[in-house]
Amino acid sequence: MTVDEALAYARAQGVERLDAHLLLVHASGRPRTWLLAHGDAPLAADMSASARAAIDRRAAGVPLAYLTGVKEFHGLALQVDARVLVPRPETELLVDWALEILRGELASAGTPRVVDLGTGSGAIALAVKHASSAAEVHAVDLSEDALAVARGNAARLGLEVRWHAGSWWQPLAGQRFDLALANPPYVAGHDPHLAALGHEPRGALTPGPIGLEAIEAIVDAAAEHLTPAGWLLIEHGYDQATPVADLLRARGFRAVDVRRDLAGQPRCSGGRR
Repeated sequence: MTVDEALAYARAQGVERLDAHLLLVHASGRPRTWLLAHGDAPLAADMSASARAAIDRRAAGVPLAYLTGVKEFHGLALQVDARVLVPRPETELLVDWALEILRGELASAGTPRVVDLGTGSGAIALAVKHASSAAEVHAVDLSEDALAVARGNAARLGLEVRWHAGSWWQPLAGQRFDLALANPPYVAGHDPHLAALGHEPRGALTPGPIGLEAIEAIVDAAAEHLTPAGWLLIEHGYDQATPVADLLRARGFRAVDVRRDLAGQPRCSGGRR
């Protein structure tokens, strides 16, 4: 089939035009500008079959990043697959806040120690290390599969991060950090939106029935692993800012603040020990 026929097929399956173009770029190896200018160009048989299969999977709800194998995050091209959650643009807010602290209050720290709890693809840890090379960055994940993806991304990008296998703070006994970051699972187990996210690891999406279980575990043990005046920043659901801020204050954090995403929703909360 031709490029235009492939796009028409995607449209008939309910796949957005941009997604269809990106799938064709991936299948054909041609840049998008070429595809736009050569709608009548025939695709080779193997490319047509690959494009059709990818379009069918996208129509079935498989994330685009799993089909192309790549997701951009904070200027980095990360390889992702079904072993990890697809990095979201909203999470860049957490990285921006972390860099603000590293370039501000922690600028004179020499080698600030940073940890990313529940690293998944390594997106947060790698973005911080890329933008703040002086930082000593650690990252933790319970999933060995996720750590394999994260280590692969670090190797491709040439970024040094220290990886730890375990649940939240558990593999970091005796260690303290100036800055801890977490984008833990926070979707309530009964949330109807989970049905549309069925292709991503469920454990990276929901921690339990109320959605705050992982955040509570992280905040409860944070004091044992933060330096005096160390920071903890957490991404959460748009409707969880108040309980997360209350939890931080109840555990002795001060200067508690909330950051809003581009849609104006409260997306990250944090404070100082």
